Amino acid sequence: MVTTLRKLAAEALGTAMLLAIVVGSGIMGETLSNGNSAVALLGNTLATGAGLIVLITILGPVSGAHFNPVVTLTFAVRREIGATLALGYIAAQFVGGVVGVLVAHGMFGEVLLQVSTRLRDGSALAMSEVVATFGLVGTILACLRFRSASTPVVVGLYITSAYWFTASTSFANPAVTVARSLSNTFAGIAPSSVPVFILAQCAGAAAAVVVFGWMLHTPTTPFPVPVEADL
Repeated sequence: MVTTLRKLAAEALGTAMLLAIVVGSGIMGETLSNGNSAVALLGNTLATGAGLIVLITILGPVSGAHFNPVVTLTFAVRREIGATLALGYIAAQFVGGVVGVLVAHGMFGEVLLQVSTRLRDGSALAMSEVVATFGLVGTILACLRFRSASTPVVVGLYITSAYWFTASTSFANPAVTVARSLSNTFAGIAPSSVPVFILAQCAGAAAAVVVFGWMLHTPTTPFPVPVEADL
């Protein structure tokens, strides 16, 4: 049986590694792209999607590999995780995210403590975060309902695509958003932009819980009962 301490450690470690991947690949991409933002974003995207697949695969059996407060809240609302453990997960995710940013800075010789000046404002970006988080939570719920073994790959692929089809590059995670405000690099977000992103993420997750909760509801009879005309 996995202890609570191990679950919390897995959430902290997974979120830390996720942020190290996001911020580190952003720094690497920007350094090697010679000012080409598309190339930098592509490198950032591929590293993040691939990293998520690995992290969910190796830590999913320990904690469920949430790495995201709105994912944890989704399971809490669905009563699939207790309130006390959910709060512990969320605290571990925020702490892990900050540690991951510091690690990324250290690997690239950056100043460890930073504050981002990269503004990400406007209704289009807020809407993008609603859509990105709605899709992420829906993806997770649908995978767990129909193809649980495919969850790591499908979530990684979704985030890879969402980097490019959303104007915000799909943060879709309050812990990631807060942590990235502490990095004045390619992946950064100014602290003043954080509250709107988090509100949009919560709205997207809430909408996904309602819509996918209804859509994926298990019927009393799994398959249509044949009627006389079908025989």
